Amino acid sequence: MRSIKEFASTLTRETKWHGNHDVNGKYLILNAGKLSLVYENGSLRYISIGKEEIIRMIYSVVRIKNWITIAPEIIREKTEIHADSFKIIFNCIYKKEDLNFSAEYTIEGRNDNSLLLTMEGEALSSFEKNRIGFCVLHPIIGNAGNNCIIEHPERVTETSVFPLSISPHQPFTNIISMKWKVSDQNVSLIFTGEVFETEDHRNWTDASYKTYCTPLTRKYPVRMEKGEKIFQKIELKVEGNLPDTNPAKFGKTVFITVDTRKTIQLPSIGIGQSTRLFPLSENELSTIKKIKYDHYRVDLYLFLDDWKTKAELAAEEALRLEYPVELAVFFDENYAVQVSVFMKWIVKSQIPLSRITIFHRTLSFTPPELTELIIPLLKRALPGIRTGAGTNANFAQLNRNRPDPMHLDYLSYSIHPQEHANDNTTLTENLQAQSYTVESAGKFTGGIGIWISPVNITRRFNANSENYENPDKPEGYPPQVDSRLMSLYGACWTAGSLKYLIESGAAGITYFETAGERGIIQGDSPSRWPEKFKTVAGMIFPIYFVFRFILQNKEFRVMKSGSSDPLKVASLILTDGKELKFLLINFTSSFHKVIVNNVSLLSDLKIIQLDSISFADAVSESGWLENAKHCMVKQEHPLLLSPFSVTFVEAYFNI
Repeated sequence: MRSIKEFASTLTRETKWHGNHDVNGKYLILNAGKLSLVYENGSLRYISIGKEEIIRMIYSVVRIKNWITIAPEIIREKTEIHADSFKIIFNCIYKKEDLNFSAEYTIEGRNDNSLLLTMEGEALSSFEKNRIGFCVLHPIIGNAGNNCIIEHPERVTETSVFPLSISPHQPFTNIISMKWKVSDQNVSLIFTGEVFETEDHRNWTDASYKTYCTPLTRKYPVRMEKGEKIFQKIELKVEGNLPDTNPAKFGKTVFITVDTRKTIQLPSIGIGQSTRLFPLSENELSTIKKIKYDHYRVDLYLFLDDWKTKAELAAEEALRLEYPVELAVFFDENYAVQVSVFMKWIVKSQIPLSRITIFHRTLSFTPPELTELIIPLLKRALPGIRTGAGTNANFAQLNRNRPDPMHLDYLSYSIHPQEHANDNTTLTENLQAQSYTVESAGKFTGGIGIWISPVNITRRFNANSENYENPDKPEGYPPQVDSRLMSLYGACWTAGSLKYLIESGAAGITYFETAGERGIIQGDSPSRWPEKFKTVAGMIFPIYFVFRFILQNKEFRVMKSGSSDPLKVASLILTDGKELKFLLINFTSSFHKVIVNNVSLLSDLKIIQLDSISFADAVSESGWLENAKHCMVKQEHPLLLSPFSVTFVEAYFNI
């Protein structure tokens, strides 16, 4: 049998070993007059004028019942590209179960700084749909707080504003055109064939506002009959004093700037109990325990007969890990009876509790009658235990159902980045939106803590139809498992998530699970889906070392840092006033040079890089970080970051 190191070495030779879910297809850097943009797999990204991003993305979707997005197959793609214009024509086939839909798309970039996109679609079968058509993503930076003129079908216009805090409901509705300014440029969008509206995508940690069709006020799902056709057109125009395009922005040296004036305390950082059907082994307990997590999340479904069995197992594991427990307790409509049983058990149990978060089985938010009943009981029976409520789903559910924080110690919600798309580029783009949720929640929490639990790289359940993860596991590869979790990109995404949530002031964060295909280690059991989740028993996932590096330095505080290109490189900086310990994160498949600005150091930089070269060694040994080879780099020299890498840096700080 091959060793872990031998197995991991074979992964690094595979083109997608890092877990990249980006779809193969064309990637073109194009110009339309002075507009620069990227064409990728049927979508337009980063439509910009000089350094100003005008549109984050334009794409088309087919979404069926429960808002399931159907991935297209692109066929017959033709391109005609010139220095200041282009034309792309392609067809897409969308198939799933009874759905069969085809569409022809034409995208024209014109030399007058405009874009024209058309879609002609036809239902090849009868099916139900929630949405078919174009979506436009507007970047947050450069738009938040600025005016936008909306034109309605009645040809009436009104001036509205891109919201600063996350809007719980649609800020713009009933749209046939919209106009706004980006710096000195006048931007307009004209929609034909459908009425559009705009939602604040940050509710699901997407870093954008999204303008889409069809308005949610209309009935859905809607049945489409075989042979029914759809036509849509979008025209984008940019006018004004336009600077020249700036293609050199792709591939520049990245500069990290550190704010040394203020530091932020590390939040409570925890991990979730494994959803495997068997307990942690002695070896797994020992490996996990090396990371000094602050808490251990355990979900208890009080409406199931066996909840006490799971609770007792969790208590035993928590005691052996020496982690206090974060109990997420789920009640249903019989909560009056369940509260009584739960209170008797919790008072007698030996579970090392730190907090209890209260949820409801069928409501997407904790109803006030539940908190009003149980929290006084908990406070009397368990003095010192912190209690909270909120939602087990997305920030959207909390934002739309804001509880009274008066009797709560914290408000809770969960995060995952794949509500709308699952490619690496989108996942990286949306990391900053995690901080937007914390900042917006701070506006209605009344000063109590913001607790994000859990954070996952993919969603645990469909919040459009459920409020918790059904413990009955379906056959086959489950949607809760994403192979990027065990990859270098998984470590990069996790480090980026930690950066944005810590810097925004979250009080507590729970990440992932202990062991298994949803954990930070594979554990003693082999992968249950070795073709899709390519690990072997005993494998340590790269994310393990991100947590170990941060949590072995709990006395350190965080200094905010910015990046000149945060979609390529980001950083998380820790200090105790004398020493700096920081992570440099390369989210991309390219090498990048990095220079850290405005930090005066007394020593050279000690560098350890977790990348494709060190991957096999790292995943073979939980003590890799302590024993890894390092190099010393002069502080004035740029650092070269490998693709999909996390670089651990240590140096002494000149106060």
